Amino acid sequence: MTGARPPAPHGGQPVATRGAPLGQGRAVMILVHGRNGTAADILTLVPVLGHPDFTYLAPAAAGGTWYPESFLAPIARNEPGISSGIAVIHGLVDQALAVGVPVGRVMLLGFSQGACLAVTAASRRPARYGGVIAYSGGLIGPPGTGWPATGSFDGAPAFLGCSDRDPHIPLERVDETAAALAGMRATVTRRIYPGMGHTVNEEEIAFARELMASVAS
Repeated sequence: MTGARPPAPHGGQPVATRGAPLGQGRAVMILVHGRNGTAADILTLVPVLGHPDFTYLAPAAAGGTWYPESFLAPIARNEPGISSGIAVIHGLVDQALAVGVPVGRVMLLGFSQGACLAVTAASRRPARYGGVIAYSGGLIGPPGTGWPATGSFDGAPAFLGCSDRDPHIPLERVDETAAALAGMRATVTRRIYPGMGHTVNEEEIAFARELMASVAS
């Protein structure tokens, strides 16, 4: 574990919590909000997910946005936001591990910009997580990016759910993300919903709920 505060702009921002105190719950879920969102926004999923025995950690982005441009823009144009946000997520994983939570009981879930950040953070530090769930998101990088298959998820489940015509997330990037995660030995579930729009549906929630039950058991 590193004791260093994640760098600006997101280091030092508040982390909202729900559920069981850290280290006393059945598992930990890190929830990452979308662009122009708040920790309170993403925490509205907690009662819907229906696992009060989890510890929920929801970091806040400075100014409500993790990085300024599209996740498809050249990475340098979205720095230092991307690196700072990933450091925040990795820091929360470290906090969970430090109090004795096994990595197999740590889950990451994000929506939209938060999904892009969460899945990219997981890919940069792959492990046998309890699950990585990306609602309307994909790996960060401009078209043509090749993500090195460094490290292994060792079979960890990863879920990618998105519309076939999402205005922010090209279907091609969802497919590229699924292939990249599978290449790092994640067990990938990809679900594309015709005409859904940029939102989360009940089937996606149900998948997360069932995966959480498996992790908690």
